[in-house]
Amino acid sequence: MTTLSLTRPRVLARTGLYTVLGANVALVTVLFADAGPSADPLISIGRLLGMYGALLMAFQLVLIARLSWLDRRLGMDRLTSLHRWTGFGVLWLLLGHMVFIVFGYANLSGTGPVGELVTLATTVEGILQAIVAFALILFVGAASARFARRKLAYETWHFIHLYTYLAVVLAFSHQIFEGSSFIGNAFARAYWWTLWGGALGAVLLGRVILPLWRNFRHRLRVAAVVPESDRVVSVYVTGRNLDQLPAKAGQFFIWRFLTKGRWWAANPFSLSAAPDGKSLRLTVKALGDGSASLRHIKPGTRVFAEGPYGAFTTMHQTKQNALLIAGGVGITPIRALLEEIRGHVVLFYRVNKHDDAVLLQELDELARSRGAVLHLLAGPVNAQDAHGNQLLSAKNVAGLAPDVWDRDVFVCGPPPMTNAVLRSLRELGVPREQIHAERFSLAS
Repeated sequence: MTTLSLTRPRVLARTGLYTVLGANVALVTVLFADAGPSADPLISIGRLLGMYGALLMAFQLVLIARLSWLDRRLGMDRLTSLHRWTGFGVLWLLLGHMVFIVFGYANLSGTGPVGELVTLATTVEGILQAIVAFALILFVGAASARFARRKLAYETWHFIHLYTYLAVVLAFSHQIFEGSSFIGNAFARAYWWTLWGGALGAVLLGRVILPLWRNFRHRLRVAAVVPESDRVVSVYVTGRNLDQLPAKAGQFFIWRFLTKGRWWAANPFSLSAAPDGKSLRLTVKALGDGSASLRHIKPGTRVFAEGPYGAFTTMHQTKQNALLIAGGVGITPIRALLEEIRGHVVLFYRVNKHDDAVLLQELDELARSRGAVLHLLAGPVNAQDAHGNQLLSAKNVAGLAPDVWDRDVFVCGPPPMTNAVLRSLRELGVPREQIHAERFSLAS
């Protein structure tokens, strides 16, 4: 198969997303123009910014709806990143909407902007709910900023994020009942209801209905808990009809183990073995309270799993052969890929010391059985080889995999390691479409 046909899934999904967004931007602009100008130019600008902001908010919902078709082609990390950046766009558009509307009406009434805002909020129906919606968006945005996100537990951040849905309801009701582009225009109202119904329906389908259905159908339970080292444990999960679960090597699930002390905790862990239709395996390093407690999970414990998620799969393989690069416990999806990926494989496994190399014995056996080449690169962060090169420098990568340009490269590990590898690959000139990276924060 040609490179073009193999890269088509990602290109198709990205092109489709932007085409749909562009078509809706054009339609919203037509609806705005059809409604005619406002009494003040500032109000007209504010109206248009508000419509664009609401459209982008609906687009945001689709990005985080966890729709399987999109997720398998773009991956949750890319969709989440795009969701985050569009969030900034929503914030600025809605801020502009509020500022231009208030100043426009202040020009008409001859009052100051603060007084006009108070007047609008207390006398015009729907304005107060719009202000509350904007305040909620500011609150969620602040909680999602990098400095705040690092300090919040996943569950706390997720709970705060739920306020977005309240903001959506308030903003939608304000716009559909108060927006001049929708009052008296049946087509505009039908379009807006369809747009928001589709966006909220996608969220309901991807994040509620499908997970509930899959867990009801497969009835997952812990089959065994196997220590791999002092700090690493593998959990085997079985269930019904697992051969019909659309999971692929390289993907991950968001797991909840339904015990008294853990039912509320959700953690993303990759599959550490290719799905065989009989069981699923995850291998976890004790990095926090949640992952450390898995060692004590009892066989028979019910499991609620959301997924599978991720585009770190052979769907995106463009070449006959592959180079797999793993760091730390990022080896888990790489080890699963080693079972399934096509062609000749070279595997780099980067660890601080030899004892940190979990699953090394089965990796060695698997590599031998399929004729793959395994390189264990052990040493501290700044360790160098005999020639003075960093272990994952461009020279060392090319030295250990001389035909790297003719391979797909799959990289998974902690962000600093992943970034270093990506820099080396760019330095070597490896084509971008051959590079596939999964961030450690999502992968394990």
